[in-house]
Amino acid sequence: MRIQHLFLFLATIISFSSCIETNKAFTKLPPGLWRGVLKLEAGTDVVAVEEEVGTAVQNEADLPFQFNVVYDDPNTFHIEIMNGEEKIEVSDIIYGLDRKTAKDTLIINFPVFDTYIKALYEDGIIEGDWFVNYKPGYSIPFKAYHAVGDRFKDLKKTPTADLTGKWETAFEAGKEDEYPAIGMFEQDGNKITGTFKTETGDYRFLEGTVQGNKLYLSTFDGAHAFLFTGKIMDDGNLVGEFRSGKHYKSPWVAKRNEDFKLGDAFEMTTDLTGQAFNFTFPSTDGSMVSLTDEAYKGKIKLVKIMGTWCPNCKDETTFLLDYLNKNTPDDIGVISIGFERYKEEAKSMEALRRFKEKWKVPYQVLLGGTSASKSKASEKLPQLSGILSYPTLIFVDRRNKIRKIHTGFAGPATDEYDKFVRDFDNIISELRSEKI
Repeated sequence: MRIQHLFLFLATIISFSSCIETNKAFTKLPPGLWRGVLKLEAGTDVVAVEEEVGTAVQNEADLPFQFNVVYDDPNTFHIEIMNGEEKIEVSDIIYGLDRKTAKDTLIINFPVFDTYIKALYEDGIIEGDWFVNYKPGYSIPFKAYHAVGDRFKDLKKTPTADLTGKWETAFEAGKEDEYPAIGMFEQDGNKITGTFKTETGDYRFLEGTVQGNKLYLSTFDGAHAFLFTGKIMDDGNLVGEFRSGKHYKSPWVAKRNEDFKLGDAFEMTTDLTGQAFNFTFPSTDGSMVSLTDEAYKGKIKLVKIMGTWCPNCKDETTFLLDYLNKNTPDDIGVISIGFERYKEEAKSMEALRRFKEKWKVPYQVLLGGTSASKSKASEKLPQLSGILSYPTLIFVDRRNKIRKIHTGFAGPATDEYDKFVRDFDNIISELRSEKI
């Protein structure tokens, strides 16, 4: 009997322990899929606008995105933001109890981009705001729902067209500051992915839906919040609106054109003098760095004009880091020159230090200026015809002569990325074949 009682006691303990373990599967946010919404216009409700799409609802002033909550252990989690093929892991997260409201408080930091989400969590809903530190007073209301499926709700209206292919696009159409782009889309039923590529970069991985004659695409990466809405016209062309956060709107139009091309990124920015290139800027390590320093003597130089706030710059940084890791070249020196959005030099330098630390950048990162204005950046590098885009990559030979300048960056969301990689390798090979 005593043995039986012992077995019963142990079974109870095991069962009880199992229950405790199950309950501790997560201690904070519920794991799995979430649907987040950035509300670009104050006063709009997430489910306030009913359209002709049946029972489903989509407010055209809402920018939706999806993310997964993934637990590394019972007390620690990270999130994965999903935009098409892209997954962005975010682990700088603070979770605790707000004593004033008695609700759980969540802070999701995007330190490289100097933005963050601060919100309260209760009963499967996160509600708060997304803040952009370098824009004083700038925030966008944010709300997220656990275990909600589709990005743009569960809309199933039959599309009036398949938008797969290339589209000749004009933003700010008919206006003085009109600029061209190429829309690149892949559509499978209601689901659509792709991007818009401009002459200075792309709008990264976009994901969305086609409902009847309506088009919706969005992306959120912690730096930029982009929402594209559009309508398929009777002639098959597209007419729409592009929104960046709550502060910018731009009309756009597009028509099918598989042969449309943008300007050559290697011809947009030029060297005005043909003389040896040089500059001197402060580094994140406290030193002053020049292209003529001994560390770069006799080397090929890659000079990257960038900003920590710029997603396309991040894509180009990822490419460069991957290239350096795979090839470990001792004959190439890389320098980044950052133009930041803070007026204070200390804050700008701190943003560059975070960038260097976060991405484990092995080369010098310099502060070019405390303004992201392209005209201001151009003044700091007068040998160039002008800074037209962040990023801009300058190829400098062993004699410190500028050989190529690549304006903008077509990231992995575009069909131009592979061509850039081939061009990059060819330029490096050509420069290596030359002797001093």
